[in-house]
Amino acid sequence: MPHFIIDCSENVLTQRTPEEMMQAVYDVAESTALFAQNDIKVRLNPYTFYKLGENKKDFIHVFAHIMQGRSTEQKATLSRKTIERLNELFPNLSILSMNVQEFDASTYCNKSLIHPQNTTGNRHF
Repeated sequence: MPHFIIDCSENVLTQRTPEEMMQAVYDVAESTALFAQNDIKVRLNPYTFYKLGENKKDFIHVFAHIMQGRSTEQKATLSRKTIERLNELFPNLSILSMNVQEFDASTYCNKSLIHPQNTTGNRHF
């Protein structure tokens, strides 16, 4: 946790490498001190097929999924700093956006939260 998913038009990868894009998002997330460095995860989904408004060619949108507990100001700063950094890499891109969504801690589960089964097959909770 957190997860940053970068959706983009495939063509932006001719301007910067996937590694550069992911590292930029990672670096911003780390610089905010909102997350443990080893917990930050960044993925990239390039799209070959998409439809945009008239005269718009390419896009980048970052979806941030984070655990509850950060203030609105902290989330807004995370978004702003991420977009500022990506704008440095892609100054001519017309569509560059991000949103931050919170996981509901009461319904979130990952592998470390699952307890091993006992010999009868019942789970220990």
